[in-house]
Amino acid sequence: MNLPFNRRAVINMLVGLGLAALGAGAAAADPVKIGFLVKQAEEPWFQDEWRYAEQAAKEQNFTLIKIAVPNGEKMVNAIDNLAAQQAQGFVICAPDVKLGTAVVRAAKRGNLKVMSVDDRLLDGAGKPLAEVPHMGISAAEIGKQVGRGLLDEIKARGWALADVGAIRVAYDQLPTARERTMGTVEALLAAGFPVANIFDAPEAKPDTENAFNAANIVFTKQARFKHWIIFGSNDEAVMGGVRASEGRGFPAASVIGIGIGGSKTASIEFAKAQPTGFHASVLISPSATATRPR
Repeated sequence: MNLPFNRRAVINMLVGLGLAALGAGAAAADPVKIGFLVKQAEEPWFQDEWRYAEQAAKEQNFTLIKIAVPNGEKMVNAIDNLAAQQAQGFVICAPDVKLGTAVVRAAKRGNLKVMSVDDRLLDGAGKPLAEVPHMGISAAEIGKQVGRGLLDEIKARGWALADVGAIRVAYDQLPTARERTMGTVEALLAAGFPVANIFDAPEAKPDTENAFNAANIVFTKQARFKHWIIFGSNDEAVMGGVRASEGRGFPAASVIGIGIGGSKTASIEFAKAQPTGFHASVLISPSATATRPR
């Protein structure tokens, strides 16, 4: 299942997992323990998920075990640790979706229920693991929202589409990231944006530094455009592209970057006295999704 993600959904998801675990054999008198494993515990998104999960734990009287799992080794160790603590199950956003089979194997070894959030787990063939329930937001729809925002601003600035270059800062290793950026591409093409004007800038990691390097290559090869739009899977990707445009001498008035996340990266940029090419961010959180323009 692929459900809308919101605060109540987090609570219902955790409670449902606990009840399923109890139904599978845990005695009603035993304390219910549920793990919540996330790949980037320092990120505001995951902090919010943990916060709402803690709310669920208090409301429904179960113990929440929060664990950061930045890599595969720590992930497997964390699952084994949950089993040692006699937990009934866990929710996970894995550090790599291709670790799906390892997640299922470790869960079965510890007799733990499991479900994924945010990034859907894949099997060895790269297909979604149907046996693992999943809850997430529509990455493609978020991308389309970015596309519509870019198109609205292009129109507001009076740019001709033929004169605009587009940089897709791409992190296609992660299906969710690809779905976001391809959703943007879909929205652009549907509005008549020239496909020949869209350029991929593959980044090695989804951060500002790698996005800067990737976008800089596109600017070097495609020097004919005076106007640019920049999009990626998160705020950091777009920020890297915007910084690369500045390094190439493009003024803020010639660049439109729209990120995803509504992160601290975006907030700091919006607080600057002088506007930059980072125009807006799509705010996503476990409690709301909305566009946040400068």
